[in-house]
Amino acid sequence: MITTLIVDDEGDIRTLVRLVVEAADNGLQVVGEAADGTEALDRWHEHHPTVVVLDNRMPGLTGLQVAERILAESAEQSIILFSAYLDDELVGEARRVGIRRVLDKTQIDRLPQELWAMAEPA
Repeated sequence: MITTLIVDDEGDIRTLVRLVVEAADNGLQVVGEAADGTEALDRWHEHHPTVVVLDNRMPGLTGLQVAERILAESAEQSIILFSAYLDDELVGEARRVGIRRVLDKTQIDRLPQELWAMAEPA
């Protein structure tokens, strides 16, 4: 089972991501959602998901800041930065932090395959 934590400040995006993941099924399960970085850290500690699907632009902590904190505690944590505002600088910063996958929100249909890929041994 690949468990997923969805982090996005927009409720409609969290709902859409949940629906896409649940429709794909085949071993994918959403275990929690968070609307901001602080809540994301709480839910992450609570659920220990296989993969965190993480928006970057949120009030308070950014997705990159959340990823840095998570990866400082658990360097092997799989994180997908899932953002509508990707540029080369952000992608480079994500890689520097330790995020291995970056996905534009317009490519939401690829999310299940990215989740499955994140669960495969490196």
